[in-house]
Amino acid sequence: MTHHPTAAARAGLRHFGFLPLPHFTMLSFSTAIEVLRMANHLMGMSYYGWSVLSPTGGPAMASNGLAVQTRRLDAHERPDVVFACGGTRLTPDADPVIHDWLHGLAASGVMLGSLCTGTYTLMQAGLLDGYTCASHWEDLDLLRRKFPASRLSQDLFVIDRDRITCTGGTAPLDLMLHLVGAAAGPAIVASIANQFTIEHVRDYKDRQRMPVSIRMPAAHPALAEVIALMEVNLKEPLSLHELAQLSGASQRQLQRLFREHLGTTPKQHYLSLRLRHARALLRQTPMSITNITTACGFQSACHFSKSYRAIYGSAPSSERRKQYAHAPVALGAAPLSRLGARP
Repeated sequence: MTHHPTAAARAGLRHFGFLPLPHFTMLSFSTAIEVLRMANHLMGMSYYGWSVLSPTGGPAMASNGLAVQTRRLDAHERPDVVFACGGTRLTPDADPVIHDWLHGLAASGVMLGSLCTGTYTLMQAGLLDGYTCASHWEDLDLLRRKFPASRLSQDLFVIDRDRITCTGGTAPLDLMLHLVGAAAGPAIVASIANQFTIEHVRDYKDRQRMPVSIRMPAAHPALAEVIALMEVNLKEPLSLHELAQLSGASQRQLQRLFREHLGTTPKQHYLSLRLRHARALLRQTPMSITNITTACGFQSACHFSKSYRAIYGSAPSSERRKQYAHAPVALGAAPLSRLGARP
């Protein structure tokens, strides 16, 4: 079970440190920092600070060949959280200098995090033992085998007590918006999203998108085939009989495969896919709830609403109202006063 720090603890994160590991991914690294920069710009003050750090200082090379300059940690300017920023390579050999440095930060009360494959470094150092954490989907199977003391999640990012782990690509942008929102509120988040022309801000309940071939064991192509069929037939759901015929497996075999590998039934998995699609449509499009009901294969709005509430804890109409509530508003003294900012 993931344990989230209090809103006050998340809102108190103001100084962010970033440790770029060898061949780190510039996209994940830069999008995280850009959210902080834009938040400061929109609030008209240097509310957030960030530092690019390493144990020894000096340049760090990204996977795209560009380098960033790091500096040693200033003991008088300790960050609230430090993210290990990974990239294209998982280093099989542990780096004792980096591990000792990270252990020192943890011992001094600094929250630790990771972006992309930076999770691997924290795991190597034993700093994610007993934690639920996120990493890029390409490495999930390897990390599960190599580090059984940690719990790997398919979520975009995971906040578990004093650890914040995030997948790669643009997911750090969603994570940082989530953290900024804890301090500045939804109006600032919506304004940043507008500046970056982002239509939908994902949260910790969203999972990273992975190819079916990666999600499913290679030894069970029928299972992968059925899930692929489900994903492209959301508007007119196929029956279990039809799925069995198209995949070449028996209905009993499909029931067993879903139970053994996904811990659910074909019917429940199909329903979760349709509801996830419905949630995206509610958040990202102006489609009416009636049209979304049809687009996701529900026979009635009542059945859709009941199923949606059972999974997400609120009705589709509430989800739509939340989107309007998070619409951008003019920035002025009110958001800054909520931050406790001085004029």
